[in-house]
Amino acid sequence: MQIEHSVAPTEARTQLFEALYISAFPGVARFVSKMNGTLEDAADIFQDALVIYYEKTLDNRFELTTSREAYITGIAKHLWLRKFSHDRNNVKLDAAEAAIEIAADYCPAVNDQKLLAFLEQSGKKCLALLRAFYYERTPMKKLAHKFGFVSERSATVQKYKCLEKVRDTIKEKAFTYEDFLE
Repeated sequence: MQIEHSVAPTEARTQLFEALYISAFPGVARFVSKMNGTLEDAADIFQDALVIYYEKTLDNRFELTTSREAYITGIAKHLWLRKFSHDRNNVKLDAAEAAIEIAADYCPAVNDQKLLAFLEQSGKKCLALLRAFYYERTPMKKLAHKFGFVSERSATVQKYKCLEKVRDTIKEKAFTYEDFLE
């Protein structure tokens, strides 16, 4: 039986859709539940299936060979399987994170004394400047004033030069990242 669009008033269509909810939705909900879906997923899929069914009935060539409930349930199953196969490839991060076990010693401790020794080799002023910027998070404008630079730009250039001193010292001694680990 097709929906008579030109004759059927909105109220008749509403009653038909309500009847389809009562007769077809429970089957769709059971199917989606078995496929690890939620009631909300089932409602979304069912709505999409109803829209597809309604659009099909607008075509005069459409001929329903099964019951409306079976047809809508078939559409819903097809939509869910398409969604399920697509979502199967996506892993929720919460589940992935729970499944991964990270050893307590995964992130080795940094040997602060070795690192501090290299920073001290750059000079007291460089050490103070780098400490203020990286550890105290002092803004560049305040750094410029605190260390007596003419502008923020001058402070930025000096910070860069200090970092280069540290890098050059480490390169000169041929140290690697692992040398600073305990």
